[in-house]
Amino acid sequence: METTDINTNDLHTRFIPFCDAFNIPVIPFMDVSGFLLGTAQEWGGIISHGTKILYAFAEATVPKITIITRTGYGGVYDVMLSRRIDSDLVHAWPTAEITVMGPDGAINIIFRNEIEAAKDKEKKREELLKEYREKFANPYVAAGLEYIDKVIFPREMRPLICSGLEI
Repeated sequence: METTDINTNDLHTRFIPFCDAFNIPVIPFMDVSGFLLGTAQEWGGIISHGTKILYAFAEATVPKITIITRTGYGGVYDVMLSRRIDSDLVHAWPTAEITVMGPDGAINIIFRNEIEAAKDKEKKREELLKEYREKFANPYVAAGLEYIDKVIFPREMRPLICSGLEI
């Protein structure tokens, strides 16, 4: 799982308007687990750099199609051309996880007391992790909430992108 940092944000902020200027469709393949943490990133303005990507995507007039291949967590999901910032189409692979935060971190917070009380902590943690992934961190839940248009298999990707560009 990749994280995005200030340098990556600046790269996107320059690349998206370039594509827009030359009428090149923007088709990001999303596998981003979050913003890079640390004082250097905070002092460097990671949040303001992230908002510049939002602005670049929102201002682009070319076709915008997002494919979520593996992870789309939290604020980075929104920044990287989600449905909320006017992506024309958003598709996800069946293995994609779209949640507020990663399942590992979420169960450590939500179920901390249950894990601590269990005799076999690792087994309990694995059970809760599996249950969390089934209930919340799968693309079918996101599709039901209209965060994505369709759950697709990788082999369906090229025809759907082509038909999306024709629209």
